[in-house]
Amino acid sequence: MTDGVQIQTLVQWSRGAQWRLGLPHSAARHALIWVTKGQARATVDGVRRGVGVHNALAVPAGTLFSMDLGAQCFGLVCLIPAGGPFLMPDRPQHLRIREVQSQSELTSLLEALSRETNHPRDFSDEARAALAQQITIWLRRAMIEHETPDTATAAERLVTAYAAMVEQSHATGVPMADYARGLGVTPTHLTRSCKAVAGMTAADMLTGRVLHAARDMLETGRDPIRFIAAQLGFSSAAYFSRFIQHHTGKSPSDLRRSAQTASLAWAQ
Repeated sequence: MTDGVQIQTLVQWSRGAQWRLGLPHSAARHALIWVTKGQARATVDGVRRGVGVHNALAVPAGTLFSMDLGAQCFGLVCLIPAGGPFLMPDRPQHLRIREVQSQSELTSLLEALSRETNHPRDFSDEARAALAQQITIWLRRAMIEHETPDTATAAERLVTAYAAMVEQSHATGVPMADYARGLGVTPTHLTRSCKAVAGMTAADMLTGRVLHAARDMLETGRDPIRFIAAQLGFSSAAYFSRFIQHHTGKSPSDLRRSAQTASLAWAQ
């Protein structure tokens, strides 16, 4: 589990591709994001929020999430394995840390983890495990110190429930109207709530999640396009190709080739 602890900048986390953070998606590991410069907008569990300097954002593994970085935004993200020995919250947390001592403590822990990751030496694996443990302790203490009552509105609760359904079922090909029916509301009401809470329509949230999954499978894997289409619930490879062309301006094959070239350049 220790090998799964990572520290990256937000740009490194995106691997140089804005869509990797900007489209709704989830991660297999817990993420603790610490913004040290600039501004960003994050949509976590369907709720959009501004994230500024000295904001800590904890995103549990498997949570629908997207993030748009401002031009001057810089931050670090600590990725922690799910199901391991490190205790992370099971619900998203957005903490605005105003105490200088607390700010310095987290920054120092993340910088130490970065040194042990980028310049490994004897016992670095033990050091990373110890630092990850300290970081999660810092987070749990900060949650207690900044505890706020749950004031979610009815619209926020609805959109959060929808976001969880999208994350679970986006690869089934089920249309947005069926999600609305399952939630006991009309598509119009769900769309209005999503627009108010998440800054996007209900259809856009579902489409964005499918597009992220499609691009990830196309750009990082070798599966045939028809197999990817079937995996994501498309009725045919042709329909999938039109979907990709419409949203990216490229065919699936062209997108895959472009991504391979960009990946080589990014690695250098």
